[in-house]
Amino acid sequence: MEPATFVLFGATGDLAKRKIYPALYQLYIDQKLPSSFSFIGLGRRELTHTSFQANVEKSLLTFSRSDVKDAVRIKKFLNSFQYHVLDVDRKEDYTKLLKLVEDREAELNIMPNRMFYLSVGPEFFETIATNIHESGLGSASGWKRLVIEKPFGHDLESARQLNHTLNQAFDESDIYRIDHYLGKPMVQQMGQLLQSTLTEQDLRTRTIASVQISAIETLGVEERAGYYDHAGAIRDMFQNHMLQLLMMLTIEFPKRSSADEVVNLKSKIMKSLMPLNKIDVTQHVVRGQYASGVIKEEQVVGYTDEAGIALGSHNDTFIAARLRVDDPFWKDTPIYIRTGKRLKEKVTRIVIEFTSEGPVKDLLTIEIGPDEGITFLKSRSDLAFSDVETSLRSQLSFTKKEVNVKDAYETLIHDALLGDKTYFAHWNEVELSWEWVQPILDAYQDNLIPLHIYPAGTYGPQEANELLMKDGFHWWFDNRNASDNDATKGEFNIYEYTN
Repeated sequence: MEPATFVLFGATGDLAKRKIYPALYQLYIDQKLPSSFSFIGLGRRELTHTSFQANVEKSLLTFSRSDVKDAVRIKKFLNSFQYHVLDVDRKEDYTKLLKLVEDREAELNIMPNRMFYLSVGPEFFETIATNIHESGLGSASGWKRLVIEKPFGHDLESARQLNHTLNQAFDESDIYRIDHYLGKPMVQQMGQLLQSTLTEQDLRTRTIASVQISAIETLGVEERAGYYDHAGAIRDMFQNHMLQLLMMLTIEFPKRSSADEVVNLKSKIMKSLMPLNKIDVTQHVVRGQYASGVIKEEQVVGYTDEAGIALGSHNDTFIAARLRVDDPFWKDTPIYIRTGKRLKEKVTRIVIEFTSEGPVKDLLTIEIGPDEGITFLKSRSDLAFSDVETSLRSQLSFTKKEVNVKDAYETLIHDALLGDKTYFAHWNEVELSWEWVQPILDAYQDNLIPLHIYPAGTYGPQEANELLMKDGFHWWFDNRNASDNDATKGEFNIYEYTN
């Protein structure tokens, strides 16, 4: 790996502490960082290099998945870290930063390869990218890369404007849009595992009745009120993470896929999504907002009673949608997606239901979090209830039950340093995602889609169940304690498999 300078905007922020520093430390332990590596953290707060390094060490003690007791190793790692005060709006600060970067490169005798990671609010992306360009920070002879976190705009128009500004400073090939779902091992292998599983289990000739993609959580808005009340579930989760899961599920990876091949395949899926129009959205989309309720035997307040949320807020904390892909394999298969906050459990799961006669169905389940694995639940025609489960987890080299599972940020930061964009969101798919979502946003704006209130600790509004019931389906696994006689309501008697 080529030597590099890692410049982090937002070095004192929560994301840096929880994800970026632990990921860099793990890469260091695994010998996956460049042998000559310089880290410059930027923020508005006045800090010395020593106090900054102490803060980084504290984050490692709290969040690292590896042992942080080796003082010599920690010291060597932290010696690469420096801190610099920078106001993103002050152009002269970028000139000072350029001098600091150049001096450090000269000291280490390394090429001017520079990665600029923007761990800041999206409102600063354009300002920072422009100032990097105008200051000459990105004009050196080595490579330059810009890493940004979602959201990439808040609607189609703003996303296009953001992309236009970024492209004035960086080529598209140098822009790395992080969607951390794409860094998850299961998500990266999902397409290949699914296709091989369909073949091995003799399922390719079977008709898929429906697909369900759920990413639900028990947490509320927490400390993110300022951002979340303007974003909602549709911008925070649906437009990016959920549609990325859909793309990764429905594309068939070539065995050796280049980043360009993956972008083309994912873009093809997005172009194949049957579009919605603003008037018909109500037939395909349900939105909701959590009220007070009980989570894990504790009473929690409703969304509008959360700190920082306006009392009359109509922001969505839940969305469910029905989609169809006009693709030879997935054509005529309804795909249901839901995501929301303050729900009964935390899980990210995909369920593929196959057509079969009788009340009991054959299901292929893909667990993405908190456990990871693929399981085929096979019904028997001579039984009222399925008692056969084939675990396919043995195909996988990972499982969440392992102690030290690689974090998505480790993979994505390593890929960015290598210049591998395979598992980053390309502008093409980002734009196509916003194009598909825009009619929903327009319908929200015109209040064409009712906001359904649901109690915290449930699985969302009843209307989300009715969305599937109209097609003869139901959400699977929402009733963990259902009896055998309740199989038709969406519950199997699951047996636990561990490796």
